Amino acid sequence: MSRLFERYNSEIKKSMQEKFQYKNVMEIPKIEKIVINIGVGDAVGNAKALESAVNDLTIIAGQKPVITKAKKSIANFKVREGMALGTKVTLRGERMYEFLDKLINAALPRVRDFRGISATAFDGRGNYALGLKEQLIFPEIEYDQVERVTGMDIIVVTSANTDEEARELLTQFGMPFEK
Repeated sequence: MSRLFERYNSEIKKSMQEKFQYKNVMEIPKIEKIVINIGVGDAVGNAKALESAVNDLTIIAGQKPVITKAKKSIANFKVREGMALGTKVTLRGERMYEFLDKLINAALPRVRDFRGISATAFDGRGNYALGLKEQLIFPEIEYDQVERVTGMDIIVVTSANTDEEARELLTQFGMPFEK
């Protein structure tokens, strides 16, 4: 079992129940899934950029990503409907906790001039969105192998009803929010 999952079951559940006075243990918020998305705008003219993003995301997430396609044609951007424009992966269960542990303890501290992540990036329903500017902060990515630096979006989906509950849950997992 993952270190974070064990901590969630032993410590975090109890402290969340005490703080928010849940009557039923099923009300306690938990992390349901983590979605990692890389949009590759250069994929229109450069198919190798998309292939590079897929390889990087496979290494980071530990599972093969899905290639996302354009829903509409947009003439100004030379995009046709059905064109491959990005890649995403949805993590659940063991891989999700392993990725979260790696993100909190290894990747985020490697960000340049890091002072914490925004505490206001919640969507009102208890989900948190985080944008990263480069994939090089993950320890598995070899600097020499990277053809192009790409950013990524990481969405942490929780079962919390409010942003306050979700913020407390992620804080107890060790997410470094700015003060």
